[in-house]
Amino acid sequence: MKIAVRREPATGSPPEVAYRWDPDTDILSAQMPPNGDGDGMSGSVGLEGTDGSWLILDVNAGRINGVEVAVWPDVRNMPGFSTPTNIEEAHVVVPSRTAQASISSLEMATRVVAESDSAQRNFHFKVGSARGARTVRLGRDLLLDIDDKSHISGLWLLNVPPAPTGP
Repeated sequence: MKIAVRREPATGSPPEVAYRWDPDTDILSAQMPPNGDGDGMSGSVGLEGTDGSWLILDVNAGRINGVEVAVWPDVRNMPGFSTPTNIEEAHVVVPSRTAQASISSLEMATRVVAESDSAQRNFHFKVGSARGARTVRLGRDLLLDIDDKSHISGLWLLNVPPAPTGP
């Protein structure tokens, strides 16, 4: 199963993203203020990597309000890593499926690859097989890659604060 989304015209400025590291588990959360004025699903969308990694999208009324990296894939530090320069300003909606309107959780097993800059402040999670994509801004420091069939193909977390160090 692929996670389909719908792009809509942007209104207003992109919301701020609040990052939080759980000091005990290495879980990273990126949250934005809820925007419940959409018409899509509400619940969670889990992207399970074939390596056991987990990315969880928090969705309310079709709007992605947060991301949690629950189990990290191996992160590749990439020389020359750069963030996207061509970013669309749009709202993204995860639509409800008419036949499955009561479902509040979706899970998809797929390949997840994580890349970062050498400081591990900017992360790119590639979802599924490599394919062309456009990048859409969900929040000031949170971007989503969408392929030409309107499926989620990646996720960017930018300006992430350093992970907490042990005691």
